[in-house]
Amino acid sequence: MTTNYVLIDFENVQPRNLNILAVHSFKVFVFIGANQTKVPRHVAVAMQTLGDKAKYVEIDGSGPNALDFHIAYYIGELVAADPAGSFHVISKDKGFDPLIRHLKGKKIQIRRESDLAEIPNLRIPKQAKKDDKIDAIVKNLVGRGQSRPRKVKTLQNTISNLVSESLSDADLSALVDELCKRKLIVVTRGNVKYTLPT
Repeated sequence: MTTNYVLIDFENVQPRNLNILAVHSFKVFVFIGANQTKVPRHVAVAMQTLGDKAKYVEIDGSGPNALDFHIAYYIGELVAADPAGSFHVISKDKGFDPLIRHLKGKKIQIRRESDLAEIPNLRIPKQAKKDDKIDAIVKNLVGRGQSRPRKVKTLQNTISNLVSESLSDADLSALVDELCKRKLIVVTRGNVKYTLPT
């Protein structure tokens, strides 16, 4: 069975949904910058739940791209040890993309995702019940913190990326309507305001 390795750029993404990895075969590395002196409680609890499948990597020193270079080094170490593994860099930093393209050219399974829920085998099955879809969407949105979509169209694109198969425009609209009905979002003239649980 393929092992999935998740390398989180914690300077760039602070996921609130680490717990979704607990029931899967993942090894998780959370890279913390030298100037990051605190880890949020929900992250610490989730990491503890993951047990020996998760570890923090603290970076010594600081500077432009210091953490990114550490992630690149660890990717090399992990690929050398398990070339058949599947690698996921969780970061919004597009600076990783040239390295990822290079590794894909060498037949390494690697992707950059901006959120854990975008990892393909964590995506919501299209046939999932409506309540399960809404729960997964809410977890993703809560995990995005201040970087949640501000427009309905962007929210629909986010939802589309969370589902394993393509959804029709009508399906996406129905899910946005359901979020409104449950008072999790308020839509005004195409703009989205959130009233999500904390």
